[in-house]
Amino acid sequence: MATPQSDPSLSPLRTVAVVGLGTMGTGITEVLAKAGREVIGIDVSEAQAAGCLAALEASTARAVKRGRLTEPERAGVLARVRTGTDLSAAAGADLVIEVVPESYDIKHQVFRELDGIVRPETILATGTNALSVTRLAADSARPERVLGLHFFNPAPAMKLVEVVSSVLTAPGAVAAVTDLALELGKEPVAVGDRPGFVADGLLFGYLNQAAAMYEAKYASREDIDAAMRLGCGLPMGPLALLDLIGVDTARTVLEAMYAESRDRLHAPAPVLKQLSEAGLTGRKSGRGFYTYEAPGSATVVRDALTPLDGAALAQGRPVHSVGVAGSGTMASGIAEVFAKAGYQVVLAARSEDKAQAAKARIGKSLDRSVGKGRMTAEAAARTLDLISAAGSYDAFADVDLAVEAVAEDLEIKQQLFAALDKVCKPGAVLATTTSSLPVVACARATSRPQDVIGMHFFNPAPAMKLVEVVRTVLTAEDVHATVREVCAKIRKHAVDCGDRAGFIVNALLFPYLNNAIKMVEEHYASLDDIDAAMKLGGGYPMGPFELLDVVGLDVSLAIEKVLHREFRDPGLAPAPLLEHLVAAGCLGRKTGRGFREYARR
Repeated sequence: MATPQSDPSLSPLRTVAVVGLGTMGTGITEVLAKAGREVIGIDVSEAQAAGCLAALEASTARAVKRGRLTEPERAGVLARVRTGTDLSAAAGADLVIEVVPESYDIKHQVFRELDGIVRPETILATGTNALSVTRLAADSARPERVLGLHFFNPAPAMKLVEVVSSVLTAPGAVAAVTDLALELGKEPVAVGDRPGFVADGLLFGYLNQAAAMYEAKYASREDIDAAMRLGCGLPMGPLALLDLIGVDTARTVLEAMYAESRDRLHAPAPVLKQLSEAGLTGRKSGRGFYTYEAPGSATVVRDALTPLDGAALAQGRPVHSVGVAGSGTMASGIAEVFAKAGYQVVLAARSEDKAQAAKARIGKSLDRSVGKGRMTAEAAARTLDLISAAGSYDAFADVDLAVEAVAEDLEIKQQLFAALDKVCKPGAVLATTTSSLPVVACARATSRPQDVIGMHFFNPAPAMKLVEVVRTVLTAEDVHATVREVCAKIRKHAVDCGDRAGFIVNALLFPYLNNAIKMVEEHYASLDDIDAAMKLGGGYPMGPFELLDVVGLDVSLAIEKVLHREFRDPGLAPAPLLEHLVAAGCLGRKTGRGFREYARR
């Protein structure tokens, strides 16, 4: 990577002061110096200032070792950084970025002192993600030169920078800082002034709901985190992420968000207050939701809440054959999963033709796996031979486990379970793959509710590793044990949860998606900026609007309605824009138009 020296094409913001040299300030200093800026690092603590230089020396040495910098370039980066403990060192800066603690008192003091030190044209940027930029600007002698510049941690790696304008900010200041962000190799997103801005505004509501889910003992911390990693493709689970961010920091952000929105979804979960006030603030203290090897360590160690390896379950029932009811994509995918694991599979649908078509779909999927070198042609043929297609559920007479994957309609599912009750042998386990309907309602359609359980696979079933195992208050212990054993044999990661709307993944995912829609309704940010913010700032594989269009707006609306009906929280009411698009037939990619338009195939 070539490092600019005194490039005349650089924006006018050549000299930048960074006030506050903690993890974020040190990271921003590195980004600026590597992009050819002269950087003045300032911190009241001499130790923090020295630590910043030591961290910069170490990170640039690693970059040389990896071939990302040459030794002369490294020397240039280090030469462009000087540190001190006095704010007066910022006198010659074109831009000052403060990343001091999230406190109005501390930030006001910094801005007031800077007003008497820097030049009139100097831009003052706050790195806050929780406090009002407008309030900070109004207290300054130069409110038109104050804005927000929110980097994400770790600053050298994360591409997103939110550029935050208040009603007082001069457009020229916004343009200058936006140009700088681009020259730093970042993706700037323009946002207005409200707590959390875009990325954290969506992220922290989701994290708060996860903390509340854990506090309610609905699921274990390990299962909540695994569900969101494996079910949504996120780089970290929400509770591990809270520990990384800092439980106290999350509480501060949420309190600021709640003060503005009065949305109960933003009211900090009590467990955040309890952990914060006990000093259990996450990785930095060595303990938060998890326990760590030492303060600052990322290594999780066993504690009193860690589940035992091979935790004792009841003895499961033997399962040699599996019936899969349905003929759609999910049914054929689940049948493929069981057959690949060596189970005899009966794939039954309402007609022989539908069942044969579903089996043919599995054949094509197996052929693709052979073409990609994932299995041999012989293994594919053996797998397909394990699947028999049937046009009647009578074929389930001898199966040990029956899995329904029919339409997400309670009446249809109840009719099917009533039929399975008559057909399946005593002791057979009956499972529903519902993602949003009450499992117990399916169980009550049978004379053996103790044998009924939820097995929520994710689409596409052959690729997605997660299965949510949903017990009702009536489910027998050996039925739960059976399904856990089966999940292990089909190489899926099972997470346990109770029978309530959304289970783990949808209960956390869809309120986040709904809040993203509300941001667009309020003209706070564009679809593209929100999608970019969540991919670049949150590590999401897809932005919320990309995901909504893939899932289907009608499916999303149905899940939102179920969540709202179950939890009765006004914040969960479906966004009107989502309802309007569904009413207009704009359902996403499957109709060619949702939040975006798509080329017809």
